[in-house]
Amino acid sequence: MVQIQRLLDEFMELVQIDSESGNEREICDRLHDKLSRLGLSVMEDNSASKTGLGAGNLIATLPPTQMYATPIYFTCHMDTVTPGNGVNPIIHGEYVMSDGRTVLGSDDKAGIAALLEGIRLLQEQRIEHGLIQFIITVGEEVGLIGAKHLNPALIRAEHGYALDSNGPVGEIIASCAAHMKARIKIRGRAAHSGINPEEGISAIQIASKAISKIKLGRIDHETTINIGQFHGGVAMNIVPEEATIVAEVRSCNMEKLRHYADQMVETFRQTALTHGGAVEAETDLSFASFEYTPQDAVIQHAMTALKTIGREPFLISTAGGSDANIFNSYGIPTVNLGLGYEKIHTTEERMPIQELSKAAELVVALAAQTATVKEIAVTTDRSDQLAGV
Repeated sequence: MVQIQRLLDEFMELVQIDSESGNEREICDRLHDKLSRLGLSVMEDNSASKTGLGAGNLIATLPPTQMYATPIYFTCHMDTVTPGNGVNPIIHGEYVMSDGRTVLGSDDKAGIAALLEGIRLLQEQRIEHGLIQFIITVGEEVGLIGAKHLNPALIRAEHGYALDSNGPVGEIIASCAAHMKARIKIRGRAAHSGINPEEGISAIQIASKAISKIKLGRIDHETTINIGQFHGGVAMNIVPEEATIVAEVRSCNMEKLRHYADQMVETFRQTALTHGGAVEAETDLSFASFEYTPQDAVIQHAMTALKTIGREPFLISTAGGSDANIFNSYGIPTVNLGLGYEKIHTTEERMPIQELSKAAELVVALAAQTATVKEIAVTTDRSDQLAGV
């Protein structure tokens, strides 16, 4: 049985720790201490030396109570978006909210609170389970940076669950689109805009003409394109020599992802060539897609656990990335689960207390699923046994 007050106190404590992306040191140390006190072996990896973030990722391991049970892992992230400093949480009816000056930070401290409560319940109620790892990452909100710099060899689990979605407890993100980022720099030629504009080549004009040829928004049921940033020029009276565009393509289909990203870059190149300019472009795969069906073990276990706690599971697809995308790219089946927080990344963010409690129940139910002993085929060679006598 979840101890609601203990869970609430934990959550309220966590959200009051300043931990905007890049400033994870304090919460990392606090979590290291909490997990160690619960008897887990805890390590902080060396990713901070590569990422420049405030701390490394935490990997905590709870030993199995059953030797042959399935090893799994849970993941959350310790950083928050801005404005996330000086959070003053208040309980308003059935919700925990901020006072309106900051985000609440339930993304993803609700997940962390649920994990900590889940660990306590497993221990207090002596619930059988396999080996469980808890991976709490840094820099998730600024590009999944911590997960990208985690050494996959540290993960001993067969599959795992990210607690990091705003859907209600019951939601399973079974598929997620890939994300490609494109940075395009257009070079024209500077000139005085009033004295000799005909000698200039406007990089902004080239960019504008190219953009007018690109379909933006939803391309089809599994693909979107967006141009999110456009910078150019240095002064009103100078024909702009440079313009920079930052764009993205998201698709569940990797072939479409590459096709549309390449097509976008080529549109800028051809338009620049036509008008006497030039283009420098680079594309980067931010994260790959993943897709699972109800027949996959990672989904089956989640559905069973959800039904155990009285929630009807439902599968969805999304184009929003999470650390689950990165862990899947390491070859570890991972899905993202709903926690129920609302209006995230805004100062109106709120966490339903009932969903927080259900999230903790779900952690316990998923852990208990691991206690199902695997079917192991054992071949015994009698002669080998005799030889050792």
